[in-house]
Amino acid sequence: MAERIKITVVGSGYVGMSLSVLLSQHNDVTVLDIDAERVGRINNKQSTVADTEIESFLVEKSLSLAATLDKQDAYEGARFIIVATPTDYDSDTNRFDTSSVDAVVEDALSLNLDALIVIKSTIPVGHTKSLQEKYKTERVIFSPEFLREGQALKDNLYPSRIIVGSRLEAGKAFADLLKEGANKEVIETLFTRSTEAEAVKLFANTYLAMRVSFFNELDSYALAHDLDTKSIINGVCLDERIGEGYNNPSFGYGGYCLPKDTKQLLANYNQVPQTLIQAIVSSNTTRKDFIAAEILKKNPQTVGFYRLVMKEGSDNFRSSAIQGVMKRIKSKGINVVVYEPELDSNEFFGSQVLKDLEEFKYQSDVIVANRRTETLADVENKLFSRDLFGSN
Repeated sequence: MAERIKITVVGSGYVGMSLSVLLSQHNDVTVLDIDAERVGRINNKQSTVADTEIESFLVEKSLSLAATLDKQDAYEGARFIIVATPTDYDSDTNRFDTSSVDAVVEDALSLNLDALIVIKSTIPVGHTKSLQEKYKTERVIFSPEFLREGQALKDNLYPSRIIVGSRLEAGKAFADLLKEGANKEVIETLFTRSTEAEAVKLFANTYLAMRVSFFNELDSYALAHDLDTKSIINGVCLDERIGEGYNNPSFGYGGYCLPKDTKQLLANYNQVPQTLIQAIVSSNTTRKDFIAAEILKKNPQTVGFYRLVMKEGSDNFRSSAIQGVMKRIKSKGINVVVYEPELDSNEFFGSQVLKDLEEFKYQSDVIVANRRTETLADVENKLFSRDLFGSN
């Protein structure tokens, strides 16, 4: 039986929560968070995020998992410290706000003299190197995560790849911990410098955003010329070099990662010639403009927005594309109502939130839904959606 070691995970969002559950199958995991409610939820075997697999593991599996508000308790004796705090994009500075990551690294280095500190939060290219130079240590490394909202644990159990920004033995040991917790038997594993690992994360997400944007602009063209979008996409994607992934039209890309990661990558190009990265960022705005204009053509008095979350199984509507469409509709003086079960409030940015789905359907002249659902089948004549394949 392998030795159980102490691992500290800082932050309990999708990344922190999924990694904590994964690693606590075979090791002793402590989650450090600044939110007492989240700490209480974890200690009561409840997930802090909407993720069916995480929820079932917490109840059904024998996990060595505890949460705390105490830094000293969290860092003492840990062999690995994983940083999974949020890094939102700051439009004033044109870069990620890394203050939470930087504070954790400083605390961890001072309170634990041996642990490998693994940054999982998305950061600008070169940020880990700057921390290594500032503290004159190789104990701080970057390892990207590639997770989907609502399926974060599943993506850790069956990872597409593991990338660790270190060639130290401790870096290899960290990769082994991730493999030990996974169900997938053969996992492609890559060891690079942290700077290249940071770049992998941003370029991978920007490519996905580019693909979303491509099929959205294909759909915009088809709509403008009264063409059948689905037939065109099917024909294009039968080319095996293109394939079927990320080809379902939407109102734009959104969520935790793609909007901020594309902007950060663009900022990293500040002294490098480019046109494509800027186009990917700009395309998302153009698509929302086009979608809003299409809705307004129907001359509605009241537009209902069905769900603000990005996708089925998610509780996140941060930067969701449908919000951008909603703001454009509201700016034209159109009355807007919202149906979103995840909202506790009766109001969302000045718009009424309806709790009764039937009342929502009745009040709405047009119902805008990023993704179709059976619950709207009876109001198909009111529905505006670009969902062609019924997938996220």
